[in-house]
Amino acid sequence: MGGGRSISTKKVINVNGRIDTLDYLRGFALMGIILVNIIPLLSVNLPSPSTKDVSYWMFLYLFVEGRFYTIFTFLFGVGFYIFITRANAKGKNGYVLFLRRMIALLIMGLVHVRFHPGEALMVYAICGLLILPFYKAHKVVNLVFGTAMLIVLTIFSFKLFMVIPLMLLGIAAGQFHLFEELTKKRNKIILFTSIMLGLSILGLIYQYQYAPIAFGNGSEVDFLMTQRFLNIGISIGPIISAFYVGLLVLLLQSSFFQKVLSPLKSYGRMALTNYISQTAFIYLAGNMLNLFNNITYIQSLYVCLTIYIIQLIFTTIWLHFFRFGPLEWIWRVVTYLETPPLRKRDKII
Repeated sequence: MGGGRSISTKKVINVNGRIDTLDYLRGFALMGIILVNIIPLLSVNLPSPSTKDVSYWMFLYLFVEGRFYTIFTFLFGVGFYIFITRANAKGKNGYVLFLRRMIALLIMGLVHVRFHPGEALMVYAICGLLILPFYKAHKVVNLVFGTAMLIVLTIFSFKLFMVIPLMLLGIAAGQFHLFEELTKKRNKIILFTSIMLGLSILGLIYQYQYAPIAFGNGSEVDFLMTQRFLNIGISIGPIISAFYVGLLVLLLQSSFFQKVLSPLKSYGRMALTNYISQTAFIYLAGNMLNLFNNITYIQSLYVCLTIYIIQLIFTTIWLHFFRFGPLEWIWRVVTYLETPPLRKRDKII
């Protein structure tokens, strides 16, 4: 039993550097998150009945809301496991480093929440500390407990509390080495993705049945229909998220899609910088163009597309010259209490 554990740990350590698939997934998740976050930040007006805005509103709450933050939270759990495991393997105290890492994240979250109420960093930092004991739990325990807790919380549409079980499932994924040697798991990934696709279709059909008919008429029936529609969306969110992850992982088995989606990988490598700068760009656009309370749903999409272009170009250029994103570098300095080289031409001592 002891020998098996050593081999398992060694597999993680032998993954040199970053796991590219996780960066692609982080970038993908971030691109979905901004589409939802921009709505309250700019106080986007509710769509008028029978307009294109209603169709986009429907698209957001069928395919985006509750789907991408789920992926991002799950990936936090995966990163949690990999970070501590690699730190311990290098002879460092992974727990102490992780505690400093979460304290730094909490401070950034406390600053960010002043501009973006409901932001994720502060919640992640607190939940990261709460799940620390689960690092030593058996992988089956984390899988079963995380799944059971997630099912219960999705039934009651408790979105905020879903963070912990999603992180536990991320830890379990790290313990099972889910994102290693993916080419050998292709058939299993296809089966998983196919099942999630079937369940997603059924869930979306069920959710769509409760779509508000006379949108925005202010009636009690319309309000109840809308609330039911949104709650079902939260409940089926993890299933659709799982399908998205499976599909993207399958696409990344192809070198063609790896090249086409390479900007997504850079975007995910600078996830912290891009997440916070999304808020900055939204406020910048809002102030410069007078968008607060004066923008439609479709127009919010145009703002997001513009931010995508700016961030993707900046991220690609930045990582051409530097090893880490600006905030990622600061996060690393606080975590390790040392100054790592930032420019690529600088040598690591």
